[in-house]
Order: sequence, then structure tokens, then C-alpha cells
Amino acid sequence: MYHGRFKGTHYEAGYKWGALLNKNGKKLDNCPTYHVGEERIQFGRDCMAIFEELYPEIVDEIRGIAEGNEISFEYLCGMLFSMYCFKFDNKCTSFAISNGDEILFARNSDFLVHLEKLYMNCLYNLDNCYSFNGNTTAFVQMEDGVNEEGLAVGLTFIYPKIWKPGFNAGILVRYLLEKCKTTAEAIEALKTIPIASQQTITLADKTGDIAVVECNCEKVVVITPRDGEYFVATANSFNSSEMYEYRNTEIDDWRSQDRYETARDALVNNPDKYSVDFAMDILSGKYGFMCQYNRKTNADTVWSVVYDLTRNKIWRVEGNPSRKKFKEDIRFKIK
Repeated sequence: MYHGRFKGTHYEAGYKWGALLNKNGKKLDNCPTYHVGEERIQFGRDCMAIFEELYPEIVDEIRGIAEGNEISFEYLCGMLFSMYCFKFDNKCTSFAISNGDEILFARNSDFLVHLEKLYMNCLYNLDNCYSFNGNTTAFVQMEDGVNEEGLAVGLTFIYPKIWKPGFNAGILVRYLLEKCKTTAEAIEALKTIPIASQQTITLADKTGDIAVVECNCEKVVVITPRDGEYFVATANSFNSSEMYEYRNTEIDDWRSQDRYETARDALVNNPDKYSVDFAMDILSGKYGFMCQYNRKTNADTVWSVVYDLTRNKIWRVEGNPSRKKFKEDIRFKIK
């Protein structure tokens, strides 16, 4: 896992990183997971006006990366803005716990083995926004993270049935980490931002407010704990009746339903065990199928994370948690 630190303005951080890669002979003008053709580049153009109005900082950062890396800005926008909106192989499982004693956010990121050395943990401390510690299989966009105010956010990808120009899953996570302090603020933002892709967003804050938001360009559905329960959970499928019509059952979702049921069953049946260690055990597959992939198929859990919002701690495994141990990341301070 590559570790990056980003400071200054969005443009300065982007330019510095793009130039560093360029100096080391690494160009960002070839996407390793999908072809960036005219359809995606046009989609990026269509998104541009939305970002210029609602999130100009992200445009500045991408422009900085392109100029520092000496590649096409338009190509980079096509690659980044179209991610999650077309075919993609990212899979993941998320859950959050809030029972009065423990406030925890937990997530596995499942992706392609042959790219695992390219995945990033990022410390962002940019001007005029909340700083955060986040993880991603790409760059600019985040898949999960926690900001200085103790808001934890993570996505799960839903294979697209519909899409339109707007914020994709990874940029949604990045935006919420930079702009929002609480789960309530994040939910309000998701209800107003133009959304491009299909995804769930799991949220937890230091007050103990937790939720899963299932959303696409047509609907936003907020799921909170059921009566008598103190958790939310999700994987790579919509679970609410309102979003069921948008499910795509014709694709390989890497046993999404099994992962969801493993997490939910463990959380339902073991309320007396809620703890950081318990969350790690679920992610590690000790309660059923979660990360037990056959690496020969080029699929695996490439990192796991637990954000302990009660004690302001971050625990991460850079690899599969059934084979590697969680380690505390002490470089970032949650208030």
C-alpha cells in the first residue's frame, strides 16, 4: 500500500503528487482497469459544470495532477469522473456499531490482486476543509476514511443500471470527508448533490449516529438501525425495498449476499461482544464468509479498517485480515 501526504491548496497538492510520479517515470495517462475512450471522456466533460459549481476544489486538484504529470487534463477527468458509473470490479463490505459504549465503523475493501501494490492510504490536510485519513484503490477519490471531526465514511459499489453526470461513489466519499462534521450533515448533502453512480454510503460520527445510505441518480434511501438493534451493515447490493428495482443480478458480485449475511448475523447474534476485536473478527472471516477468496482468481481483500470513534483510534490491515494483523495508525488525530 502506497502512503501519501497531501498539504496546501488542492491544486498544490495535486501538482506536487503528479510531478513526483512524473519524476519517477510514472504516467497517469493509462488506466489499468478499464479503457478510457470517447464515451468516458465525454462523460467527464458532462460532469465538469457540476463540479465547477459544487466542488471546484476537486477540479483544481485534478488539474494540478495533470499539469504536474504532464498529461491530458481532459483524459484524467474522463477516467476519474466516470469511475463507478460504468463497469467496475470493486467489492466491499461495511458495517457500523453504536450501542452507547462503542461507536465503530468497519470495512473490507475487496479488489484485484495484481494491483494491490498501487492502493493508497492518504493523509489529507488541505486548506479550507476538514483533514482526513482515507484509503483508495485509485487516487483523488476515496473509498473509506475518517476526518478530524470523527465522521467516518465508506462506500460499497453497486453495479450500475442507470447513471448520469454528477458525483460518483469515490468523489462522494471524498466530498463528505472534507465538508461534513456529522452523519446528519452527510445525509443532507447526499440528498442535494447530483449523484452519478449506484452505491451505498455507510456513515458513523462521534455522537453515535450511524446510517447506511443507498443512492443513485434517481433515489436516496436512508437506513438506520432497526428497533432493538444497534448496527447497520451493507455489501454490494441494495437491501431496501425502495432500491430493489436497481439491483443487477446478472453480474458476479463476489458473494455479496453471503458477506452481508455474515456481518448481519454476527451483529444480531452477539450484541454482548461489540468491541474493536469483535469488528476485526467479523472482517477476518471468523463468523462466516467475508474475505476467504481464492487469490488465484485475482480477487482478494486488499485492506481492512476499523475506525474506533469512542477512543479516536484507527486500525488497518494492508492486505487480507485473515492472514495479516491489524495495526494502529497513530499518524492522524481525531478530535
